[in-house]
Amino acid sequence: MAAEGGGKETNEIKTQFTTREGVYKLLTHSEYSRPNRVPFNSQGSNPVRVSFVNVNDQSGNGDRICFNVGRELYFYIYKGVRKAADLSKPIDKRLYKGTQPTCHDFNPLTATAESVSLLVGFSAGQVQLIDPIKKETSKLFNEERLIDKSRVTCVRWVPGSESLFLVAHSSGSMYLYNVENTCGTAAPHYQLLKQGDNYAVHTCKSKSGRNPLLRWTVGDGALNEFAFSPDG
Repeated sequence: MAAEGGGKETNEIKTQFTTREGVYKLLTHSEYSRPNRVPFNSQGSNPVRVSFVNVNDQSGNGDRICFNVGRELYFYIYKGVRKAADLSKPIDKRLYKGTQPTCHDFNPLTATAESVSLLVGFSAGQVQLIDPIKKETSKLFNEERLIDKSRVTCVRWVPGSESLFLVAHSSGSMYLYNVENTCGTAAPHYQLLKQGDNYAVHTCKSKSGRNPLLRWTVGDGALNEFAFSPDG
C-alpha cells in the first residue's frame, strides 16, 4: 500500500499497521510455518544438527533434510535456501522421552525415494537406526549403555559401506559398529590391537560377531566431532 501525507505521495511499502485490537505484521513463510519454538535450556539443550541426503526422486526435487530441535527430530523435503520448506508438513516427526537426539547421518549409498537409512545418536549414549520414509525403527545400539554411557557427539557412516558406521562419545572414545551385528548382554571385553602417540585401538573379544568391532581412545578429553578424508 502506498502512504500519502502532506499532499505528497510516497512509494513506501507498509509491512505492518496498528488497529485498536493490536498490530498486524507481514510475516515471511519461514516465520509462520516453522515448528513451535522449544524453550532454550543452557544446561540440557543440545545443538541443532542438520543432515542432508539426495534420494534421486524423479520429480527433480530429491533433496531431503533432517534436523533435531530439543527432544524432537524432523525430516522434510528440502527446497534450497531460496524457497522455504512447508514446515507444517514433515515427512516424519519423532518425539523422544528420557533422552535427546544429539547428531545424525544419512547413508547416501543406500538412499532411494522409497527408503533411507538414518543413524541418530542420543544424549544417553544410544544409537538408533531408523527409516523416516517408511517410518520404521530398525535397530537400537548400545541400548543398555553397556558399551558407553556418555553422550553421543558424532555419528557417521563409513564412506562406501552399507553397514559400517563410526560413533564418537564425550568419554573420548570412538566405536566401530556393523548394523548386521547385535550388541551383547554384558559389557564388552577388549584386546589391544595397536597404539600410538596419544591413541589406542582395541578389538572386541568375542567368538561370534558382536558390536562394537573396534574401540578407539583418543586424547584425554571429549571427542566432539570427526570427519573422513575426501577419498574415504
